[in-house]
Amino acid sequence: MPAPLGLIAGLGDLPVAIAENAVAMGQGVHVLRLKGYEEPRLAGYPGSVVGLGEVGAVITRLRDAGCRDLVFAGNVSRPNFSDLKLDLRGAALLPKVLSEARKGDDALLRVLVGEFEKSGFNVIGSEQAHAALLAPAGLIAGPEPSVALLADLEVAARVASASGALDIGQACVVCDGLVLAVEAQEGTDEMLRRCAALPDTIRGTPLARRGVLVKRPKPVQERRIDLPTTGVSTVELAAAAGLAGIGVEAGGALMLNRAAMEAKASSLGLFLYGFSPALGVSA
Repeated sequence: MPAPLGLIAGLGDLPVAIAENAVAMGQGVHVLRLKGYEEPRLAGYPGSVVGLGEVGAVITRLRDAGCRDLVFAGNVSRPNFSDLKLDLRGAALLPKVLSEARKGDDALLRVLVGEFEKSGFNVIGSEQAHAALLAPAGLIAGPEPSVALLADLEVAARVASASGALDIGQACVVCDGLVLAVEAQEGTDEMLRRCAALPDTIRGTPLARRGVLVKRPKPVQERRIDLPTTGVSTVELAAAAGLAGIGVEAGGALMLNRAAMEAKASSLGLFLYGFSPALGVSA
């Protein structure tokens, strides 16, 4: 029997998709659901619930389950470190976590990856655990974008690359060459809701769609943990904001429930497009 995939899971569709795929591929999975972020759909898989500060317990349980490959997936908010219940391994790691957390999310994630690698695990990205989630290149669904919309996509890709280099966010909305929103800690969904509240004069509407949402990885980020993710709700919120389409970096973004995303985009008249990783990136 192959060693089961170790999955440290938060909320959302991504850890569910990874767990389902691991079972379907015959590898199996051992799921450690993070306390306070227990995804109900993962309750039936082998595993248990662990606290965010129980690093030693996580390592022990993964070893006891025979896991070698390990993937982090799901939505988890940055904790209040003073409130964490720590085991001995967690307490030893805390000073480094606090130091790196001040440098941004990517620095913090690298500490966590490094700790599990030192313990002998092979930390892999979600796209390695489930390759079918990766966005392809070119038009994925919906109408062919116009020259003007492709120009908006390029501007948004350039802005997202620049803001990502500062470890700010992974997404940007551009309409008629104007930057309407840049994602920060609120996340893509809240950013799109902000766009929907903007005046119709600077954004599109469901009857006259304009503008593009772009999601791409931060140039500085630890890709094994935090690749940008889109799903059906992303399409719905982009549509509600009057946008004409969504661009994602081909090979650098995840598409959850892709068939449903494509169907929803087509029904709402939005395009889905996988752009080149070189787009908008300074030489």
